[in-house]
Amino acid sequence: MKKMKKNILNIMSTRLGFIFTLIVFYWLKTMWANTADFDLGLENPYQLFLTFINPIPISLLLIGLALYIKNTKLFYSLTLIIYTLINLLLIANAIYFREFSDFITINTMLATSKVSAGLGDSAINLLRPWDLVYLLDVFLLIFLFVRKHITLDSRPFNKRASFAVTALSALLFSINLFLAEIDRPELLSRGFSNTYVVRALGINAFLGYDANQTYQTQKVRAEAKPEEIEDVKAYVDQHYATPDPNYFGIAKGRNVIIIHLESFQQFLIDYKLNVDDKEYEVTPFINSLYHSNQTFSFANFFHQVKAGKTSDAETLMETSLFGLNQGSFFVQYGGDNTQQAAPHILAENGNYTSAVFHGNIATFWNRNNVYKALDYDYFFDQSYMSKATDENSFQYGLNDKIMFSDSIKYLEHMQQPFYTKFITVSNHYPYQNLSGDEVGFPLAQTDDETINGYFATANYLDSAVKSFFDYLKASGLYDNSIILLYGDHYGISNSRNPSLAELLGKDSETWSEYDNAMLQRVPYMIHVPGTDKGFISETYGGEVDNLPTLLHLLGIDTKQYIQLGQDLLSKDNSQIVALRTSGYFITPHYTSYGGRLYNTITGEEITNPDENTSLVIDEIRNKAKTQLDISDSIQTGDLLRFYNDSGLTRVDPSVISYNDSFEILRQIEDELGDKSTSLYNQNNNTSTQDLYNAPSYSELYPDLDEDTENDENTAQSNTTE
Repeated sequence: MKKMKKNILNIMSTRLGFIFTLIVFYWLKTMWANTADFDLGLENPYQLFLTFINPIPISLLLIGLALYIKNTKLFYSLTLIIYTLINLLLIANAIYFREFSDFITINTMLATSKVSAGLGDSAINLLRPWDLVYLLDVFLLIFLFVRKHITLDSRPFNKRASFAVTALSALLFSINLFLAEIDRPELLSRGFSNTYVVRALGINAFLGYDANQTYQTQKVRAEAKPEEIEDVKAYVDQHYATPDPNYFGIAKGRNVIIIHLESFQQFLIDYKLNVDDKEYEVTPFINSLYHSNQTFSFANFFHQVKAGKTSDAETLMETSLFGLNQGSFFVQYGGDNTQQAAPHILAENGNYTSAVFHGNIATFWNRNNVYKALDYDYFFDQSYMSKATDENSFQYGLNDKIMFSDSIKYLEHMQQPFYTKFITVSNHYPYQNLSGDEVGFPLAQTDDETINGYFATANYLDSAVKSFFDYLKASGLYDNSIILLYGDHYGISNSRNPSLAELLGKDSETWSEYDNAMLQRVPYMIHVPGTDKGFISETYGGEVDNLPTLLHLLGIDTKQYIQLGQDLLSKDNSQIVALRTSGYFITPHYTSYGGRLYNTITGEEITNPDENTSLVIDEIRNKAKTQLDISDSIQTGDLLRFYNDSGLTRVDPSVISYNDSFEILRQIEDELGDKSTSLYNQNNNTSTQDLYNAPSYSELYPDLDEDTENDENTAQSNTTE
């Protein structure tokens, strides 16, 4: 035994042996990540085999490059540097996957500074105790070197032998790729999904593949030609859905108020949380809006975002175009591309003033640049609001009630009609930001603390929205406005859904991709005070359909604009919801999700469709793919710069500044004098800020049983810590 141990240590003390040792360590950690963190969707032993072999070829290629170095210290230094880099990539992906259910791309890396601005220390919430496993090799190597069980090998590796190692790694990768193509033909050429590539070829190969894809994307933009817009125009003309005359223009000339419901999923509507045999309605006010005959509510409205998440949702809602397949359109293209966004269209079709209110810093998701390209006149970020403290905010910005309250100072000085967007943040992962008098709504009782807190923060958001509605009514803005509420994306990720299953009356053991697909529903409600035409629509649609729906209600025909969505109130709507992951779609009859096909009505998996069904499915899949392809060509090629038939003037972001916005608003009021349409002037130059009242949870429920309240406060406090 001692002799074997000595032989192993002797091998590890050679240059080649040391490299193989590091590869074994990296392989073990990759296996751990595949088991503990990644959901690779393994369907058979063959795919499991691919995950066993795929860490080896590229790690051997990369670490083996050091064998070309003759100098001893330089060899070991380079070896450890390369080893450290590929390990950091692995660990970063493990943490990233926990929240985004996806892998880090080149665009993600390029966007790191912009995306992380304002993120604070929230990433700490994604760390797990088992992450220490990723560091065990560090301690072991230090121990072996300090105790001199491993010594430095001063003998250089000859070039021929070094090249042989490189050739071996290339051969192994070729074999790996060949085996991967057997499992999934055209794996790289068709780009099925990031997960498929990682599952078949590993993290390092995926990053190389993505780097090539990113390069090709940049080439597409540089090489785009004006004539490409003709194909886009043809698609838009064919895809156009004629507005229903019963609804067209019923909100013409009104203010538009958008309320962005962060991480809010449709299942929260009418949901009652059962805790200790007592039911608690999670979102009573939003529920009342949903069922109001003054609201056009949509029961089958799906988010269509990917890695860009909130920023993707804004892209879809504002422009009727999709975000990117990889990374965030806001970050990579949003500040530079020509766009036909809602603020710009309304400015030129009704002289609307526009603004965004957000309790986070302006650079988060590159918004300070993108909003200028969208033609927003003002952006009131955290710098215009209360100073963030531990009591009134968390990592993603000011709590919603504070944000709404601080926004009124600026909202009341805006010229009407206005188009405004309020981005809430309190119902954001990790759903543990409530404190003080806001604590009280009971926590769910699952084995997942993220799920447990989700209902409490959703209840807080509901209360904040009600307080803002009460202000709109008290101030007089309500009757002359249209208020649109939407959920931007999922709040509970697919990896956590099985823990949510029991709360939804489902069995976690039989939870399927169909169930995951149905949980991509988010609320979409357009509240039109004074109308009685509202109803709950069963029409299937997604965020790309918002803009034509909204503009038609405002009496603006969208035929001359490049919009890929369809009016959800139109009888011509095709009801095909293309999800951002290629091949995924949802219709009233069929759902394709997670590589499986389902009957949307029954939820039953369709494993062997007949010929007619296959033809229908292929037609739907092609239509969904075409919509995504058209969007990608527009976004990556910046094709709207070639489109001149919209009747819109070009936006010049360079003339828009978000500095001193409040002073600009006051100056405009002074210049307009009696012609000013701001609420402040209409209210005899008296502020309406005192009309906003946002009672805390304890104020809303003063008679809450003291023992229960204490128990819930303790539970919430422990969760927060």
